[in-house]
Amino acid sequence: MTGDELTGAELVVAGRDQVAAEAVAISLCRPGGGDLPEWTPGAHVDLELGPGLVRQYSLCGDPADRSALRIAVQREPGGRGGSRLVHERLTVGATVRVRGPRNNFRLVAARRYLFVAGGIGITPIVPMVAAADAEGADWRLVYGGRSRATMAFAATLRKRYGDRVSLHPQDETGLLDLAGLLGGPGVGLVYCCGPEPLVKAVEEHCRGWPPGCLHVERFTPPAGTGGQEAAFEVELALSGRTVTVPPGTSILEAVEQAGVQVLSSCREGTCGTCETPVLAGVPEHRDALLTEQERAAGDAMMICVSRARTPRLVLKL
Repeated sequence: MTGDELTGAELVVAGRDQVAAEAVAISLCRPGGGDLPEWTPGAHVDLELGPGLVRQYSLCGDPADRSALRIAVQREPGGRGGSRLVHERLTVGATVRVRGPRNNFRLVAARRYLFVAGGIGITPIVPMVAAADAEGADWRLVYGGRSRATMAFAATLRKRYGDRVSLHPQDETGLLDLAGLLGGPGVGLVYCCGPEPLVKAVEEHCRGWPPGCLHVERFTPPAGTGGQEAAFEVELALSGRTVTVPPGTSILEAVEQAGVQVLSSCREGTCGTCETPVLAGVPEHRDALLTEQERAAGDAMMICVSRARTPRLVLKL
C-alpha cells in the first residue's frame, strides 16, 4: 500500500534510539512492511497519541528511505503530555496512528544557506542540511542547546560535516551571538527552528531583509497574536450554510458545532492541517505558519486560531 499521505494509518515502532539526554529517535514502519509516502525536508507527521491528543513531529530521517519515518522527541516535563506518552509508550513493537506527511517548512533551492537550530529544533534541519550538502550548496549550521548532552545529533552532524557545523552549548559558550553569526542578507537563505525566544530573536535580526530570506518553524504560536474578539459571520461556500462565530469561539469550533467536519490537528495554528481557502472577506491571521506575503494575499487562513477583520468571511468549506 502506498499513497501521497497517511490518514490515520497504524504504524509500528521498529526502532528506538537515545539521541540526547532527554530525546529519543523513533523509526515507524508499516506492520507488514512496504513503502511509506514520499516526503521532503521540513515535513512533519501527526501522531494520534490518545483520544483528542494529536501531536506534530518533524521528520529527521532520509527522504530516500521509503521503508520508515523517523522522528525525534524531547521529553518536556512541563509540556502538555505528548512527549511523555512518546517516551513511555512508544517502545519497539508498539503501534501508533499517523497522519501525513505535510510540509509547511519547505527547503527552497538556493546557492547559500544558514541553518539555525535550538534544542530539538534540530530535527527538521537534519534532512535539510543533507539535501543542501548533496546539492553542493554553500551552507553552515549554527546549533545551540542547553548543554552538549541535550543536543540531539550534535556529534553525528559534527563528524559528518566538520567545521560547517558550529555547536554552541549554552553552559559552555553562553547564548548565541546572533548578530555575529547572522550578519546580513549575504549569508543566504536562513532557516531557523527552535524555542520561541530564539525564533523571535532571529526574526528581529532579519527584519528589513528582502522578502523570502528567512524561513522559520515554531513549536508554539508567537505571543501577542490575539486581537479583537468581536463576533462575525462565516459563509461556507461549498455547503451553502452561514455560521456565526462568537467571541471566544474559533471558526473551526463554530463550523464543527454546525455539523461540518474539517480536518484539523494542533488547534493552535502551528501544523497547517486546517488551512482553508478564503473566497471573500479579510482574515485576521493568528497562526505561526503563513509568511507576510501569504498573509497579505489573504486567500487562505488557519481556521483553528485566525479570525476576521471584516464582518463576514466566505470560506471554501
